[in-house]
Amino acid sequence: MPAPTRQTFNAPSGPAAAGPYSHAVRVSGELLFISGQIPLDPVSGEMVGDTAAQQARRCLQNLEAIAADAGASLANAVKVTVLLTDIATFAQVNDVYAEFFPSDQPARVAYAVTALPRGALVEIDAVVAVAG
Repeated sequence: MPAPTRQTFNAPSGPAAAGPYSHAVRVSGELLFISGQIPLDPVSGEMVGDTAAQQARRCLQNLEAIAADAGASLANAVKVTVLLTDIATFAQVNDVYAEFFPSDQPARVAYAVTALPRGALVEIDAVVAVAG
């Protein structure tokens, strides 16, 4: 299968990105929409992590595994949504997020929410470009 075409854009006429994300991402080919992942261990089904950073890492690892199982790569994410129960944890989650997307970051949005399933502190979903 040919690799998907994915091009990130950081517009010089827009404000600088305030974190590890791109202003926009153009993609050709197919898209894989991965449902929001809370920090569940894939073997035990139990919650993982006591901090938002630890939970974000597990969420992103779960997204990586799901993308790989579907024949894609989280590295080709075009849009990510991060939900947090405490916006004050954004910086620590952002640090972990940057490890998974060191360059050519996907577009991103982050929200503070009242609660998440099973008492999670973080939930993350992704839209990933896949080869057509």
